[in-house]
Parts: sequence; structure tokens; C-alpha cells
Amino acid sequence: MHVSTSTRSRLALRAALVVGVAAVVAYFALGMPGMDHSTGSSMAGMDHSTGSAMAGMEMSKGAVRRRVTADEFAMEIQRSDTVVLNVHTPYEGEIPGTDLFLPFDAIDNARLPQDKSTTLAVYCQTGRMSAQAATTLAELGYTSIVELEGGMQAWTASGRTLADA
Repeated sequence: MHVSTSTRSRLALRAALVVGVAAVVAYFALGMPGMDHSTGSSMAGMDHSTGSAMAGMEMSKGAVRRRVTADEFAMEIQRSDTVVLNVHTPYEGEIPGTDLFLPFDAIDNARLPQDKSTTLAVYCQTGRMSAQAATTLAELGYTSIVELEGGMQAWTASGRTLADA
């Protein structure tokens, strides 16, 4: 069977198009920057239906995680039903009103509230350890997690003080 040159060109073009589309899909499904691949949720807080950012909000495994500024964190920890966790290790001081010190890499249910809907306000020195702790808390079933973006450094940069060791 003889296939014309123009037919071969169209088939090659279609094959290239299919490969290109597959590459784009793979990029967004597997390699998109800011994507938490374990949960499939956007770490960047992008509302893809509108294209607008939802500042610091992430939903994963039934948990709502909010990354907030020092001002927002200060308001959050004033609530009587919020448990404040310092997860920085080694201990380098704390935000006044902190309820628990739990190293970010040794979090378990033993000292945490039994009510998984309790709001947990989590912080560390810079935000890196608290992000890992928030992931662990979500995996343990906690559904309301607030992270201090920038940690104690952001807290003090906002003019607030720490309680020393």
C-alpha cells in the first residue's frame, strides 16, 4: 500500500501534537512547581477556576491549612479554642501564649488535642519546620491548621517579641 507524502506529513504532525499534549499534561500532573504531589493539592494556593491566588490556603486530606502573616497569626492565637505549637528544634524561644513545644520531626497524638477539629497554630524559626509539621498534623487527621509564614523571624520583624528560654 502506498501512502502519499502529504498523508505521512499529516500523520507525523498529529503524532507530534499528541506527544506535545501528553508532555503538557505530564508537566501539570507530575511536575508543576508548587504542587504537593502526595495530596494533589496546590501549595501555591491558586484557584484554577478563576486564576486568582487564595493567599496561603491549602486543602489536603480533609485538612485546611492556612499560611498567615504575623498579624493574622497574632489574632488567631488570641482565640481560646486555638492550641499554639512551637515545632522549632532546637528550642530558641517562643511566641507568648504557646501551649506546646513539639519538635517538628517527633509529632505524635500523645500530647495533641483529641478533638481533630481543634485549630492548631504552628510555628518555628523560619517556616520550614512548621510546614513539615503541618503536613504531619494533616496526616494525623487534624482539620484546621494555621502556619505562621516566616516563623519567629517574621513575628519579630513585625515588632513583636519572643519569650526567651
